[in-house]
Amino acid sequence: MMRRSIDGRLAPLRQNRAMTARPAGGWVRAIRSALGMSTTDLARRLGVTPVAVRKLEASERAGTARLDTLARAADAMGCDLVYAFVPRASLEEIVRDQAEKVAAEQLRRVETTMALEDQRVEDARERDRLRAERVRALTTSPHLWRELA
Repeated sequence: MMRRSIDGRLAPLRQNRAMTARPAGGWVRAIRSALGMSTTDLARRLGVTPVAVRKLEASERAGTARLDTLARAADAMGCDLVYAFVPRASLEEIVRDQAEKVAAEQLRRVETTMALEDQRVEDARERDRLRAERVRALTTSPHLWRELA
């Protein structure tokens, strides 16, 4: 399953948040400085002005730098740009949590309707069984992420 495969590839990044934390001044500045490269040196390699490099570094700190620009800067410093989404939990957990929310809301609606018809589900075990079945069904549903109405 694709979800498990991606989870496995991203697990090391998720488990070591320090590895993906952006330095305070941004990656461009950190790598440039570690290489002993001035803004003028990097600007020359990129074919831009030193002011453009300082703007790039500022836009990276602000989170507005374009990926293609960052990739060009990385290449000019002998680096590769790595782009990834690092889930805060495993993808399996994220899907299961969403399924739990949707199932709880769906069961709440059903219980409300049944109560109005005086057909309340009294047995907690039965309610848990219904919820577990619903969660299992929802984890593969294409409708899992639709907004709850």
